[in-house]
Amino acid sequence: MSDGRKTILMIAGEASGDTLGAELIEAIRRQPGGDEIDFIGAGGPRMEAASLRPEFDLSEHAVVGIWEVLKNYFKFRRLFRHLFELATRREPDAIVLIDYPGFNLRFAKAIRRYNAQGGGAFGEWQPKIVCYVSPQLWAWKGGRVHQIAKDVDLMLSIFPFEKAWYAERVPGFAVEFVGHPLVDRFPLAKPDEKTVPLDPDLFTEQPTVLLLPGSRRREIDKHLPVMLEAAVIFSEKIKTRLCLVLPSDEMLDLASRHIPTGTEIDLQVGGLAKALGQASLAIASSGTVTMECAWFRVPTVVLYKTSPLTHALGRALLKVPYLAMPNLLADEELFPEFIQSAANADNLAEASLRLLQDRGERTRILDGLGRVATQLGPSGAAPRAAQAVLGTLG
Repeated sequence: MSDGRKTILMIAGEASGDTLGAELIEAIRRQPGGDEIDFIGAGGPRMEAASLRPEFDLSEHAVVGIWEVLKNYFKFRRLFRHLFELATRREPDAIVLIDYPGFNLRFAKAIRRYNAQGGGAFGEWQPKIVCYVSPQLWAWKGGRVHQIAKDVDLMLSIFPFEKAWYAERVPGFAVEFVGHPLVDRFPLAKPDEKTVPLDPDLFTEQPTVLLLPGSRRREIDKHLPVMLEAAVIFSEKIKTRLCLVLPSDEMLDLASRHIPTGTEIDLQVGGLAKALGQASLAIASSGTVTMECAWFRVPTVVLYKTSPLTHALGRALLKVPYLAMPNLLADEELFPEFIQSAANADNLAEASLRLLQDRGERTRILDGLGRVATQLGPSGAAPRAAQAVLGTLG
């Protein structure tokens, strides 16, 4: 651009990606020359607060599962075209795709096809494309790795094993392990600094059980009722304090419709870190939040329920033995997992009681979570990611 400024287009499609994107923007701003960059694209309120000029909040449209995506196909096609037209009109110097692989990898491929056809002013526009958070190809779609290596200039990984995984399959592909953002977000959860010790002994006082059903409407509807049923069962044997943590007022309103009158439960929006710091047990939807539970050393029962079509296809494609990332990193089931029909009240209650009452099991889990935490790298993930992105701009 004539004034020397550069432009980065960013796309984040979920609340977790919005947080990651905001941290990245702030880290870039702190780098030399970072104040000479304009950020455009799609992100949520945190990215907007960090100086992104958003076209829309893509996270408001987040869905999960193949059937859910198909039902919303035309809406996502419209949003995709909007961002593609923005990119080809503004011709950003770099495109940073934050997680959300179903949408973002297609976007990268579309941009590269446009470049190959000579699109852009004088056919010279060749933006650097960066993926921040590797898609979980190692879990089920390993065959896509070669296409991704063609479309993407740089992969920023937050898990240590991914760099070697890519190197084995596409040796020339640029992959950098920048570390996990949890290390910086919640430094007081480190083992040597944790202010609330976790005693693996049987609880003598009323333990707090967190219910974390998810951040999407379908997850609330599918997960919260069975969580509440399980809580009724285990609360007959151990008196517990229930706490439901949700990401937004909208999700709180939705969740409130599932809570029977007279149920004693603390409801809160946000404040997950403080809640985890005080929790003895969590019952959580499989996803990003299970890593937060692991980082705070909270024994967790994991569940996931989705449409029959999504579940059937997932079973056919999944190559790894566990769904929860802490279990994959530990290479053992630290967090009990219950999927689809197995995610019923009786199973959740039985597993919850075991984690609350069995001293040996709690000790095993806490030891394993300590080992998982050591794999997440040192602090400074966002600054390292920022330097890597700026490095692609020369």
